[in-house]
Amino acid sequence: MRGWPVATAKVRHGVLHGVHKSGWLVAAVAAVLVLGACSGPAKASASDPSSTAFSGTASTGPVSPAVTVPPMTTSSGGADPSAPDPGTGGTASSPVDQSGNANPDDTNADPPPTTTSADPPTLTISPTPGSTTVNPAAPITAVAAGGTLTSVTLVNPTENVQVAGALSADKTSWQATQPLGYGKSYRLTATATNDDGQTVTGTSAFTTLTPHNMTMPYLEYTGRYPLTNGATYGVGIVPVVHFDEPIADRAAAQRTLQVTTSPHVDGSWYWSDAQNVHFRPKDYWPAGTKVTISANVYGVEVGPGLYGQSDVSTSFTIGRRQLTVAEDSAPKVDTVTVYDAAGKAIRTMNTSMGKHGGVTVDGRYINFYTPNGTYTVLDHKNPQMMSSASYGLPADAPGGYAPEPIYYSTRISTDGIFLHELNNTVWAQNHGYDVSHGCLNLNKANAVWFYNNSLIGDPVVIHGAKGAPQLQFSEGGEWSVPWSTWLAGSAIR
Repeated sequence: MRGWPVATAKVRHGVLHGVHKSGWLVAAVAAVLVLGACSGPAKASASDPSSTAFSGTASTGPVSPAVTVPPMTTSSGGADPSAPDPGTGGTASSPVDQSGNANPDDTNADPPPTTTSADPPTLTISPTPGSTTVNPAAPITAVAAGGTLTSVTLVNPTENVQVAGALSADKTSWQATQPLGYGKSYRLTATATNDDGQTVTGTSAFTTLTPHNMTMPYLEYTGRYPLTNGATYGVGIVPVVHFDEPIADRAAAQRTLQVTTSPHVDGSWYWSDAQNVHFRPKDYWPAGTKVTISANVYGVEVGPGLYGQSDVSTSFTIGRRQLTVAEDSAPKVDTVTVYDAAGKAIRTMNTSMGKHGGVTVDGRYINFYTPNGTYTVLDHKNPQMMSSASYGLPADAPGGYAPEPIYYSTRISTDGIFLHELNNTVWAQNHGYDVSHGCLNLNKANAVWFYNNSLIGDPVVIHGAKGAPQLQFSEGGEWSVPWSTWLAGSAIR
């Protein structure tokens, strides 16, 4: 029997600075633009404020330059004891006796003026004050020279929210450790102080960009099923990143995708259309591999005005290696044999596959063969409601059937092919007759065993039926795609 669920849900600044020294005030104001370029947003890390969370991302939109605040000492309006006397044109002197000689013993003499040789500290703040299109994933930083940072705050004054940040070990640099929001206003204020107590404070008020549209990535596997964090999958699992908007710049989007494995496994991405990109190695995953899939799209422009909505990540483990091979040997008995990692057969089961031929309904040919190719286990349902109408054959048409529950159903294709229990075809299973609509019928004991002993992602290879079509990519045939073709499907060469 072949079918789909009857009802399915689509898974689908510078400011004044100064210091009192011996009764006189020094203040400074200045701003110098320092322009930096980047190939994409650098994501801050709390442990290393200058590090990035991924490499090779695409351009992510405008990134504002920094502002450097070097000190510029000006008069504060107080009297300078070393300056000429404006009344006499002379210079300040110590008391003198009647002979005109200085009196070294006069205890009322003023002390010599004090001076400082140290320059006040400077600040470099990014982004530039007044920027209105700051990328929310770009680095937000404050850097001190000639001193250390003594205070840094980054706030969204509208929502009264403070953004977390990290200070370097030497206290000379600070960086925000979380991305900002789209279309929001922020104020960054930093103060630096040197060893002489001189300070400088800088402030930058800015606004982040507002995307025209956003796209959310979903981490799935074949058939639009969600990947489960912490799950164990078979060696044939094919992770898929599904975007809920068509991606115009596939290379930009693909650069945000990261696959981390232990041990190292080479693989490649393959775009099946503008919204779905699949990942697989050349051969099956090694058993025991630890895999983490990440889509770091936030702040990345993946089409004109289209930005990533949020970063997502999930981790899973590859389980034991198990391979199932089904042979359509009619008129001899069809068999399903399950092999372990050493290639030893651990169970052989009789089956009945798809009856040969097909029918034409409303100009569309419906094939009853079980296609040849490499499938993977996609889902387990007990029971699974099935109906011929789910693949286009009306229940009242010849060969059609009304919705009914089918037990111990293990799905292996997106168009409704299962290994499942069907005891009323045991006679066909044991005598080499193909009577199903494409599914592999099993007796109850075998259906239960396969249901309980297969992992999602286990490969199932079907071959032998003469005249049967080849499993298509859209039906779950990722492993039937030649490796050279798969590599050509990447947006990055």
